[in-house]
Amino acid sequence: MFEAKLQAMGIELPVAPKPVASYVPAVKVDRLVFTSGQIPFWNGELRYKGKVGGDLSEEEGYQAARLCVLNCLAVVKQVAGSLDKIERIVKLTGFVNSAPGFNRQPFVVNGASDLLGEIFGEAGQHARSAVGVNELPLDAAVEVELVALLKEA
Repeated sequence: MFEAKLQAMGIELPVAPKPVASYVPAVKVDRLVFTSGQIPFWNGELRYKGKVGGDLSEEEGYQAARLCVLNCLAVVKQVAGSLDKIERIVKLTGFVNSAPGFNRQPFVVNGASDLLGEIFGEAGQHARSAVGVNELPLDAAVEVELVALLKEA
């Protein structure tokens, strides 16, 4: 269902990124999968670097957030075996590497939220935080983490 939806949308998941420090990509607790923060890597290449509202436009930040959430989904798939095992997306947190005075973080993080809605429909509706920060690892533009609830086995 969700795997077919991605294919119909012409979206390919990136390879689940390997951690850049001392942590695991995700932890499964009962039916919940908590992803570590994912930055806008595409198969090992950091695609969006710098500060949104300075080095990058809001639209570029939006696209970075979309790529971050695709990495989150790749990690969930690695843990669950298939995106079709997702019952719903519970929570999303987005961090935006923000230039001084930039305060449109919610619109940047919409890149992740909108894509989850397109893929999962009502099951993609989630609680969310969108936070501006002055630095992110590797000078990434955006970092996203999510919590997914898996279906009963």
